Amino acid sequence: MKRMIPFLSVLVIVTIIVAIFLSLAKKQQMIVVQEGNFKRLPLIMQVNRYQDSDCGMVITGLDYASQVVAPDGKTWFFHDHGGFVNWLKDKEFKEDVVIWVMSRDTKKWIEARKAFYSLTEKTPMSFGFGAYDKKMDGFIDFETMKLKVLHGETMRNPLIKKQLLGQ
Repeated sequence: MKRMIPFLSVLVIVTIIVAIFLSLAKKQQMIVVQEGNFKRLPLIMQVNRYQDSDCGMVITGLDYASQVVAPDGKTWFFHDHGGFVNWLKDKEFKEDVVIWVMSRDTKKWIEARKAFYSLTEKTPMSFGFGAYDKKMDGFIDFETMKLKVLHGETMRNPLIKKQLLGQ
C-alpha cells in the first residue's frame, strides 16, 4: 500500500490540473472560425473572444481587424490585414472569398477590395496597413497592398520601414 501512495498522489494532482484547464477552456470559448455566414456579411466581433486564424493570437482590438468569408459560409478572423493575405495565399478558394476590413476613418466594416490602405501604421503584427474608406495621398489599393505583403515589402522589413518613414 505504501508503494501506491506516491502514484495515487501524482494521479490526483494531474487530475486536478486537467480539470482546471478544461474549466478555463470552457469559460474562454475562443472563436477561430464561425460557420453559417451564408449571407457573407461581416459578423459582429467582440474583443478577446476571437483568435487570429493566421498567427493564433487573441484579437484584442478591432482597429485593424478583418474577416474572410468563404463561399460555404465559413468566416475566419484576423487582427492585422497582412495576416489574411498570408493566410489566403495558398487557399484554393482565395478568389471566391468576401473580405471585410474595419475602416479606420468610418469605423465600419468595408469590403477589402474597395478599401484604400495606409502604409506606416502601428498594427498588431507590424505589417503597417490601415484600411480606409476614403482615399488620401500616399494610400494604395487592395491589389498593391496584397503584393506588398506577399513580397515582404511591409513595416516588418527593417529596410522597407526605414524607407517608408524617410529615415
